[in-house]
Amino acid sequence: MTAPQTPKQFDEAVKTVCTLSAETPPLHAQGIHVISTDEKTGIQALERLHPTRPTVPGLMERREFEYIRHDTQTLIANFEVATGAVITPSIGPPRTEANFAAHIAHTIETDGEAPWVFVVDQLHTHKSETLGRLVAERCGIGDD
Repeated sequence: MTAPQTPKQFDEAVKTVCTLSAETPPLHAQGIHVISTDEKTGIQALERLHPTRPTVPGLMERREFEYIRHDTQTLIANFEVATGAVITPSIGPPRTEANFAAHIAHTIETDGEAPWVFVVDQLHTHKSETLGRLVAERCGIGDD
């Protein structure tokens, strides 16, 4: 599905996602995975500069305010709509189309013979050439 351009297209897209969500229990019973996937970007990886001081009688645990920053990480999570389970989350470097495609490939490998439906937003990595090639390969579509 492409990005909705008009209010009518937006309404149709919402209706499609809602219908699919309502149909997930019987689809799941047939072995079809309906997955909602998204990222949380810019998670700071921090390390405390000084150790936390433990609780002692009369005093609470104390943490120093200084920290060392170790870059940022991205969490990509899959929510299996029918069960509510989070499956194959991945944490890694900031998002790229290769990272997202690798995440999807890893998710599919957990049940390689099953059909998969991924519901994603319109982020550029969700409609990249790398992901398109992965989908084409998995669906047996050639470069002809």
